[in-house]
Amino acid sequence: MHSFSDVFERVKEVCRGEMSEVAYNLWIDKLELTDMDSSTARLICSTEFMREIINEKYNALLTAAFEQTMGFPVKVEILSQETAAVRQPPAPPKKTEFIPEKEYSFETFVVGSGNSLAHAAAWAVANNPAKSYNPLFLHGGSGLGKTHLIYAICGRIRQNHPDYKLLYVKGEEFANELILAIRNGTTAEFKEKYRQADLLAVDDIQFIAGKESTQEEFFHTFNSLYECGKQIILTSDRPPKEIKTLEDRLRTRFEWGLLVDVQPPDFETRMAIISRKADSLGLKIPEDVAAFIAGKLKDNVRQLEGVVKRLEAHANLTGAPITILLAENAIQDIMTEHTPLPVTVDRIIDEVARTYGVTAEDIRGQRRSGQISTARQVAMYVVREITGMTQLKIGQEFGGRDHATVVYALQQVGKAIKTDPRKKETIEDIIKNIRNLNG
Repeated sequence: MHSFSDVFERVKEVCRGEMSEVAYNLWIDKLELTDMDSSTARLICSTEFMREIINEKYNALLTAAFEQTMGFPVKVEILSQETAAVRQPPAPPKKTEFIPEKEYSFETFVVGSGNSLAHAAAWAVANNPAKSYNPLFLHGGSGLGKTHLIYAICGRIRQNHPDYKLLYVKGEEFANELILAIRNGTTAEFKEKYRQADLLAVDDIQFIAGKESTQEEFFHTFNSLYECGKQIILTSDRPPKEIKTLEDRLRTRFEWGLLVDVQPPDFETRMAIISRKADSLGLKIPEDVAAFIAGKLKDNVRQLEGVVKRLEAHANLTGAPITILLAENAIQDIMTEHTPLPVTVDRIIDEVARTYGVTAEDIRGQRRSGQISTARQVAMYVVREITGMTQLKIGQEFGGRDHATVVYALQQVGKAIKTDPRKKETIEDIIKNIRNLNG
């Protein structure tokens, strides 16, 4: 591939294979790639309505297609010509690398029994950074509001301290950025970027576990910020003690501050979330319809809000009344959209490579150093565990290796898991991370 246009043509072909021809022609084919850097691809469509639909329904597919094409994660941003034509680029704030979104503020966060402690802790941090709870460690399932609270904290701090440098990064992105810095000889710039922050927020910190160089760098970054009185916020799908391959020195530091478990919302809170989202959209939802939605979607705030958005779009387009039947169809659409994409071998190899400090090319290639051979065997084992792929097919995916080689790799890893607790924990964390990425 010689240009960004070549990259995007390949991305579109990947998407075409995962959706109907009608849907592809309607939503994907007319997208244009406006620009792209090492971490973000920006696509543009014609209308704001199209942007909302593509962002909700196909962003995950586009993101996966870019990762498959490029070999590393790429964030996908969708723009529309309607808003791009009138939008003037804002002047960059002084010393700021994180701009909070108004949608995710304390005012829009619905507090209930499952998240009241998290909300109170976040409020305390926002009004007294690095003094109340440092670090603040939020853990819980996907879609429960952990990232919302990070944005709310940063928005409040931005109001009180407009000169603060606020950094937000996902754990996987931190690991990838460090790998690139090592390869490109820019580790000094990498260290300066993160150690000059007044606040550092890392979402899904579990993705640095098991990656020695990444944990080493984050250990020193954490120490530097903490000793300088800077605020650190971390989130994870599980508490530090359950991140098996997290180094003890990091686990200890993560537990220095406050650990908060964010629980799914109860029925009353779910009703309040639906009401708040509907009010923000100027939508009136009958109480029986709201109760139906709250009774069906129990574990994910984003899904609740997604259903309300769909009902609002339907009401605007058709003018038809909002009924339980319409809500049921919207829920089915949301559940279909949130069905994980099939885990690809590329994704598994990438995660194993990051964990063992090698490259995906090393794992697929012919080099046989100890670290590479171990990573290759583990990758074969994880592919078999997650996908159920046949040994013949696994051999084909790993550079055309023969059946005996795959059998040997699976046997070696199986034995190691029974005798080496550390290796067992590493593989368990790899599998959890891959499934978390895919969820």
